Amino acid sequence: MATKLTDPEIAAALTDLNGWSKVDATLTKTFERPTFPDAIEFVRVVAVEAESANHHPDIDIRWRKVTFTLSTHSEGGLTELDVALARAIDRIAEG
Repeated sequence: MATKLTDPEIAAALTDLNGWSKVDATLTKTFERPTFPDAIEFVRVVAVEAESANHHPDIDIRWRKVTFTLSTHSEGGLTELDVALARAIDRIAEG
């Protein structure tokens, strides 16, 4: 079971998460891909990573833009699971 992060822990994590923002009890970031098929492929690769971690983001796809929103719903906020998935998404985005 994941433990909810404190505000100072979230602030510290955000210093290493380029472009991620805390919005209420979530982490969010929008990525832009070159084409719509590239955006869908990006989501597919993230989905495989998320499934292997058993931690699934909310995903919004708008043409070439993909927004991921992370939160550990069972804990009612952010946990290390969200930070780890944000890092994994960034690694995938960098290719």
